[in-house]
Amino acid sequence: MNTDRRSLLLGLAATSLMPAAAVAQDRLAITATTGMIADAARRIGGDLVDVTALMGAGIDPHSYRQTRTDIVALTRADLVLWNGLYLEAQMEDFLLRLGKGSQVVAIGESVPKDKLLHHAEYEGRPDPHIWMVPDIWRHAVTAAQAAMTAARPDLSAAFEANATAYLAEIDALSTYASKALEKVPEDTRVLVTAHDAFSYFGRQFGFEVLGIQGISTESEAGLQRIGALVDTLVSRRIEAVFVETSVSDRNIRALIEGAAAQGHTVRIGGELYSDAMGEPGTYEGTYIGMIDHNVTVIARALGAEIPVAGMSGKLTGGA
Repeated sequence: MNTDRRSLLLGLAATSLMPAAAVAQDRLAITATTGMIADAARRIGGDLVDVTALMGAGIDPHSYRQTRTDIVALTRADLVLWNGLYLEAQMEDFLLRLGKGSQVVAIGESVPKDKLLHHAEYEGRPDPHIWMVPDIWRHAVTAAQAAMTAARPDLSAAFEANATAYLAEIDALSTYASKALEKVPEDTRVLVTAHDAFSYFGRQFGFEVLGIQGISTESEAGLQRIGALVDTLVSRRIEAVFVETSVSDRNIRALIEGAAAQGHTVRIGGELYSDAMGEPGTYEGTYIGMIDHNVTVIARALGAEIPVAGMSGKLTGGA
């Protein structure tokens, strides 16, 4: 046996006998800002990655500021994945500085410019809520795969296989969303929410979206805006509005009370996941479950007859 072949076999044997702790150390360490990004990284990486998410259930990324613990996680990571498009507004300067010396990738920036929405009141920046439409979010997932592959080329085959399976699930989710939302009567396709997180959703599925606050939850909802929306609810006989898990329901409650004062009853159609997913360990705590929940809750609240348990019978909270 030649020396090169002997060395290769010895190396393979040593690897097979490597302690679990050493294998864990060889995993790609990823820090992601939002739960949606962390979920994509976990699905692409499987057991080959360790993923830390900075923002959990109910956390608003628009106003989130990095903690000392976050800074440690970000600086020690092999790869940092963030949304970009000014979603992490309070962290952007730090992340941009961090990106000058390490692998830091804003996966939202990969979405083709012709697919991005712009709003005049948002300082000329694109709408960052790209995960609301599976067909758009798949661009970000592909960008995450590319970033992970660049960080660990030796794991590229596994990353590609996992990403292909995950994207197939996202495509199935897109198909379900289209079919479920088509069943909503056209005259009730009005989505009233706490802030403008659903514009991509509205464009994709043919809904008029009315948010109390602007694109960012940092914007203030004035009395004039609330009053105008109350008048809209009353004049158009809109019967359902929606709260969000990461935004206070105070303004939504003000709409309901304002409509009631004018003799029109408005109910809460359900709670939606806008800027954060559900609790870890639940179906709604995954990207697929988050969007399945939103689609199912919206469709049912606005008049569609679809199963309460959603796309594949996994929803736990009802709709």
